Amino acid sequence: MGLASEALNYLSQISTQSIFVLAGLIPTVLLVLVVILNVLKQLLFKDPTAPPLVFHWFPIIGSTITYGIDPYEFFFKNRRKYGDTFTFVLLGKKVTVCLGPKGSDFVLNGKLKDVSAEDVYGHLCTPVFGTDVVYDCPNSKLMEQKKFVKFGLTSEALRSYVELIGRETQEFANGVLQGKEGTVNITEAMAELTIYTASASLQGKEVRSRFDSTFAQLFHDLDAGFSPINFMLPWAPLPHNRKRDAAQQKMASVYLDIIKSRRESGKEKDSEDMIWNLMNCTYKNGTPVPDKEVSHMMIALLMAGQHSSSATSAWILLRLSTRPDIVEELLEEQKRVLGEDLPPLTNENLSLLLLNAKVVKETLRIHVPIHSIMRNVKSPMPMEGTPYTIPTSSWVLASPGASSRMEQYFPDPLKWEPHRWDDDKGDKDAEDDEKVDFGYGLVSKGANSSYIPFGAGRHRCIGEQFAYIQLGTIIATWVRNFKLSSVGEFPKTDYSSLFSRPLNPARVRLERREKVEKS
Repeated sequence: MGLASEALNYLSQISTQSIFVLAGLIPTVLLVLVVILNVLKQLLFKDPTAPPLVFHWFPIIGSTITYGIDPYEFFFKNRRKYGDTFTFVLLGKKVTVCLGPKGSDFVLNGKLKDVSAEDVYGHLCTPVFGTDVVYDCPNSKLMEQKKFVKFGLTSEALRSYVELIGRETQEFANGVLQGKEGTVNITEAMAELTIYTASASLQGKEVRSRFDSTFAQLFHDLDAGFSPINFMLPWAPLPHNRKRDAAQQKMASVYLDIIKSRRESGKEKDSEDMIWNLMNCTYKNGTPVPDKEVSHMMIALLMAGQHSSSATSAWILLRLSTRPDIVEELLEEQKRVLGEDLPPLTNENLSLLLLNAKVVKETLRIHVPIHSIMRNVKSPMPMEGTPYTIPTSSWVLASPGASSRMEQYFPDPLKWEPHRWDDDKGDKDAEDDEKVDFGYGLVSKGANSSYIPFGAGRHRCIGEQFAYIQLGTIIATWVRNFKLSSVGEFPKTDYSSLFSRPLNPARVRLERREKVEKS
């Protein structure tokens, strides 16, 4: 009893402040214990059948921060240490990175039973695009939807698009400067221009007419749905998510009104926009595509296509601003090939501008729109030529942009040089000729190439043709109107969203040519 009494007496003398200090130490001690256990687990319990795990101090957080700041720096740093295959922790999820052409082929041409894109991107994209399309439907249905869009991009449609894009670009160029010369924030300028060009061509005249008012704000609010936090909390009642949901409903209703008006008027197809195409498509089971799905597919086309075109066109003009010699060479090519009078651009004569196409290709090589393409592993995936098997608890990640930055495929890979493509020697690993039909027509598997900016496999981008003519037309029209030069240091890349775009603001100096040529 004496000992117990003495102990109680001691405890009664401990100040309240001391108790708070001790209580405050408990979380710190627990955190230290968690870190120690996490480190010991990595050092002592290594699975020889699993790819090497990138060392990290904190569980859950893992390598999220270093990966998010600069994915390519993260990839190449760990490639030097671990090789082309390694695993890192991304917000508590193990992600196995598979670099190089073989890694891209492993991930992007993975069988449907083994990998799923829907599991990774569905919760992020469905609130933006809408239900029953893209990642919110069975893969077989998505392949049919891709077929509808792909077959809608006919030669006649593409021919009409070049004229519309050229007209929009010329009108935009006429008003982008107040005087003869000045600087322009090219990131914002191209975001605005590509909205106009895409809506005037793919989306239709009714949509284009709304982009000066209604659609501009709706697009902005809907675009906020691609915020990185929505990878984890897409349904959280955050302000930007409430605006996203309201914008999605309003934008869908606009498309539905357009479709309804067209149907009720009874008028025949009078343009090559995608709405007309989808309104007349039928699934294999004989069901016409519901108007709601047409509206949601149109939103998906607008949102997905605009980001990549906006970022790429900005990168092109930023790169051209560092090479005024290439700008003048582009103009001389037009005069030599098309004629000194610079006739209006067409789908036919645009294809003759080889340097113009190489500028697009070289920019896409360095600035692939999406730096990471992920899939959820549905069944264990052995990696040929390695002792590794990727478990179902992981995601796999391919980075085509990392392949096109590798020295063994592209000497001096970070140097922007369109003429590296002059003899078609830039890509030493030419795209394979094997064709496969995933449900939307024969396409090259193509993942064994070190140059696949539009992806590969069943989820390969079907807008590749449209992207090339849109970007090519914008460049050709731009160099007819302006001389370009750089302003300050070349901008860094903003990796804060799914798309790799120039860090805003990114400025370019423009000097209007003495004679504004015809577009």
